[in-house]
Amino acid sequence: MAALGAATGGGSWFSALALGVTLLKCLLIPTYHSTDFEVHRNWLAITHSLPISQWYYEATSEWTLDYPPFFAWFEYALSHVAKYFDQEMLNVRNLNYSSSRTLLFQRFSVIFTDTLFVYAVHECCKCIDGKKAGKELTEKPKFILSVLLLWNFGLLIVDHIHFQYNGFLSGLMLLSIARLFQKRHMEGAFLFAVLLHFKHIYLYVAPAYGVYLLRSYCFTANKPDGSIRWNSFSFLRLISLGLIVFLVSALSLGPFLALNQLPQVFSRLFPFKRGLCHAYWAPNFWALYSALDKVLSIIGMGLNDKWFSSAVPTHSPSLSDTLGHPYLHSDCHIGPRGFLRCLILCALSSFMFGWHVHEKAILLAVLPMSLLSVGKAGDASIFLILTTTGHYSLFPLLFTAPELPIKILLMLLFTIYSISSLKTLFRKEKPLFNWMETFYLLGLGPLEVFCEFVFPFTSWKLKYPFIPLLLTSVYCAVGITHAWFKLYVSVLTDPPVGKTKKQ
Repeated sequence: MAALGAATGGGSWFSALALGVTLLKCLLIPTYHSTDFEVHRNWLAITHSLPISQWYYEATSEWTLDYPPFFAWFEYALSHVAKYFDQEMLNVRNLNYSSSRTLLFQRFSVIFTDTLFVYAVHECCKCIDGKKAGKELTEKPKFILSVLLLWNFGLLIVDHIHFQYNGFLSGLMLLSIARLFQKRHMEGAFLFAVLLHFKHIYLYVAPAYGVYLLRSYCFTANKPDGSIRWNSFSFLRLISLGLIVFLVSALSLGPFLALNQLPQVFSRLFPFKRGLCHAYWAPNFWALYSALDKVLSIIGMGLNDKWFSSAVPTHSPSLSDTLGHPYLHSDCHIGPRGFLRCLILCALSSFMFGWHVHEKAILLAVLPMSLLSVGKAGDASIFLILTTTGHYSLFPLLFTAPELPIKILLMLLFTIYSISSLKTLFRKEKPLFNWMETFYLLGLGPLEVFCEFVFPFTSWKLKYPFIPLLLTSVYCAVGITHAWFKLYVSVLTDPPVGKTKKQ
């Protein structure tokens, strides 16, 4: 970490930030963990004790293996370390097994693999324009970005309390983005191809990668006005990109193709029978739609009534995928920052309209948006609205009493820092929020007071226990929809960078 800090240009400050958040993660080890803890313990057991031919068929536990093969091999590698902590955690039939040694191993496995995320943040900091850097260290864009990423509230509670490996996976994504900024296109393409075979949710942003690599790597020259020089297309580069995708896919899926198990693998990866909405509504368009449908059904005018069927099409995965992949504006063609905006738009649009979206998927947009937030005031405004509402929407994941002060304190600290640091960075420009946005964000406070401190003492708790979840999802969906709309408008209306200044 010391080397990373020195390379970042500030010496010890980057190492101090990384070390500080690592110590905080260690303090969170004894906290509540969700069923995802048992999910990953079961995957350790499956990959360690069963032959590869049974990995995607094993169903002793309800938490079957439903991630791509590279993640299965990742669990396999971890299992060979886990056996030195507690061999019993690797027994497939030991359902809901959670010894103290198992807890320590799984918590530390997340902390250790976050090393990749730390390195990726360091690489992303190299890609940030330092022209707005102030005299003070804390006013420098690289310092602010490092804090926004390393100390991201969402990652802390989802990975190190709730329990998942998003930091490791997000590290791969950020490192891939950094390589494209550094014009190391082949490395960026390779890292993203690998990432897709770790977790297929990143298919949401694959269109942005495909368009950008085709435009900026396969076409080797532009006209003076920035448009494509069609005769500069390189078939050799296209073949090189295709070869990377083919070889990574062959390495991942090849063994299952040889076993004639690809249909079984894909049935686990894409379980469309689960339905449109997750059990806990993600704060997106479908949360607003479902809430409106519920209200109208009470008064006999539900959105699924026959009279309304002609206006609202039947839900299907194909419809959600179509809505989730926005029109790839030419902004994706004007350099790495344009690509990044397009990637975020793909991620956020897919979150808004995707099929069976999980609430944690908001991190797919929040983390890369951090990179844009230190570049322009408009992007900083979108980032703050998206991050604040997106992070608050994760609160219901931690529903136990001991974690209540932890999540409130960490959220407050991160939000206050984010707003104050970005306001300072763009103090010479217009305010980051208008009065309506300020009023909306302040409304999160009364919402939290009602959900956590008022509702539990009302008579509604037994009859309508879902009300806090519903209010949280719907209220946050409004803010996230607003951020998505502002981002979409900015992509369509901002002047092309290529025509104003060289990126």
